[in-house]
Amino acid sequence: MPIRIPRDDVPASPGGLLRPALTLFIVLSLVTGLLYPLAVTGVAQTAFPHQANGSLIAQGGKAVGSELIGQSFSEPGHFWGRPSATAPMPYNASASGGSNLGPTNPALTDAVKARIEALRAADPGNTRSVPVDLVTTSASGLDPHISPAAAAYQSERVARARGLPVGQVQALVQQHTDTPWLGLLGEPRVNVLALNLALDSLSNK
Repeated sequence: MPIRIPRDDVPASPGGLLRPALTLFIVLSLVTGLLYPLAVTGVAQTAFPHQANGSLIAQGGKAVGSELIGQSFSEPGHFWGRPSATAPMPYNASASGGSNLGPTNPALTDAVKARIEALRAADPGNTRSVPVDLVTTSASGLDPHISPAAAAYQSERVARARGLPVGQVQALVQQHTDTPWLGLLGEPRVNVLALNLALDSLSNK
């Protein structure tokens, strides 16, 4: 007696699978490629517009930088940030990365020595120990912050270069020191760009 195969068990032809496959592709493309990004962007722009647009710092109605990306300062009257090893220029956001120099590499030792010498030359009377974050690069090369100790190390030099009382500069540093989130997560840190912009505004006044 011949065996009858139920109709539901007959394998579908390739042509019969094409339509549901295309339908699923279009639906998922709309959801993940259009609706979801639009929803996330809308929530971000509504709830966190500053962060969503790059955490930009504006002065005189013009963007001068971001809270998230460091900038290079070398004048005695400015606070210096953490060194950057990005190429072809420091704090290059399109080439984030560290120096990849190992602890036994002489090039790393020479780079640290050169940075210490530059700090000493800019402030010869300062005999305190140099904070490590002023002479070593971060893994990203974009670090916009320094430690309060690194800011305190530079306060006298900055005050002298600008003709300001040291106490006034130290108070400004304190105002721009971010505390750990909820008092627990992270470390106290000073945003160098924001601090230097506040110094420039103070000097202009």
